[in-house]
Amino acid sequence: MKINCLVIDDEPLARKRLRSLISESPVLECVGECKTGKEAIRMISALVPDLIFLDIKMKDMSGFDVLMRLNSSKKPVVVFVTAFDEFALKAFDYSAFDYLLKPFKKERFKKTVDRVFHFFQKNEAPVFEENFSKLLNYIGQSNSNQNLDKIKEKLPIKTGRTVSFIDVDRIKYILGSGSYIDIHTNEKVHVLRSSLNNVLIDLNNSNFKRVHRSTVVNITHIKKLIHSHYGEIDVMMNDDKLLRISHSYKKGFLNFLGL
Repeated sequence: MKINCLVIDDEPLARKRLRSLISESPVLECVGECKTGKEAIRMISALVPDLIFLDIKMKDMSGFDVLMRLNSSKKPVVVFVTAFDEFALKAFDYSAFDYLLKPFKKERFKKTVDRVFHFFQKNEAPVFEENFSKLLNYIGQSNSNQNLDKIKEKLPIKTGRTVSFIDVDRIKYILGSGSYIDIHTNEKVHVLRSSLNNVLIDLNNSNFKRVHRSTVVNITHIKKLIHSHYGEIDVMMNDDKLLRISHSYKKGFLNFLGL
């Protein structure tokens, strides 16, 4: 069994060392590497790795920011790579994730890999999902309490030679279609050449949640949820627009709402 992994670190030497150690492991296969948080979010969504080695402090955002902005329904197993960080170590108390404390030795890396391998052998996905949710809740509360992440209030929209700025709280929902997205506000629909993944990164706002691979909703504009007789759920927005919650996003979305 090969475990696909992604290396995320803004230090070239750190990435090189991890790649070298991964290449020596009979159970790991490196599918890519990232030097920024934004790049990591995109590559996790595209490659859906089983495991990520995630640096906690990067230049553009923290490793915790990356985890909070993941939209993929399948979450990767996370091994944090960090210098001593009290905030990080406290977070580990809330989960079963492992971490590598820089500088770490080869034997410590092997111990982590053995732990991850046994995790996949035992198929402990339910326990992992529970711990992942606990970690995100802890990070979210800490970010809120410490103002670690400034919420963006306006979203720039470039049209030709003009850049308009939309008040983020006026955005009701965003629909994706091919290379374009439609941003629906109370006043109009803004068409933007981009992807839902990219606009979610740019929004940097926890009120926006993906309910379908082509749909993002602003939870502050939700009127109600409608359950069908077939286990399907629709979101009714304040403008009475009905948007389907896909099966792959349903559990995470309902958990976020506390339902």
